[in-house]
Amino acid sequence: MAKLIFGLQQSLDGYVDHLQLGPPPPAVSRHFVQHVRDLAGIVYGRRTYEIMRYWDQDWPEWDAQDHDFAAVWRSRPKWVVSRSLNPVGPNATLVQTDVEAVLRELKDRLVGEIDVAGPDLARSLTDMHLVDEYRLYFRPLVLGHGTPFFAGQRPPLRLVANDVIGEDTIRLAYVPA
Repeated sequence: MAKLIFGLQQSLDGYVDHLQLGPPPPAVSRHFVQHVRDLAGIVYGRRTYEIMRYWDQDWPEWDAQDHDFAAVWRSRPKWVVSRSLNPVGPNATLVQTDVEAVLRELKDRLVGEIDVAGPDLARSLTDMHLVDEYRLYFRPLVLGHGTPFFAGQRPPLRLVANDVIGEDTIRLAYVPA
């Protein structure tokens, strides 16, 4: 049985605005390349998927690590939850109805971890009691605004792990209490 994991990089004040956070430090990039490589798949909300489509094509300014991430990202199956997006790109399946049933079936059928990407989607899945773990990657920045990690009320959580990634990022892992 697979686990649904919601995890994103965020500022110390809890915002996940990728444009303001900027690219992750090299050690965190390496961490995410390996993390994505190990995933059974990724579930996206529409906005986050549209941002991540950046990795569908190669760009001349990329370094080797960018190419590595793009290759593993492209290889992972993706499910995109959206009523308005059509079509989706390669290796992606559009989920427009029966989201809860589709994701419960994925959890039953797949083995390993399935990433949940997008705070609004995570809020909906939290309300359905589908998120098995929350991973908060804190970077030493304060943004003061942006999209919060928890789009709704924070569910009761219990800390299960913490570790440092690179020189300036800490990951906290929580499960629903």
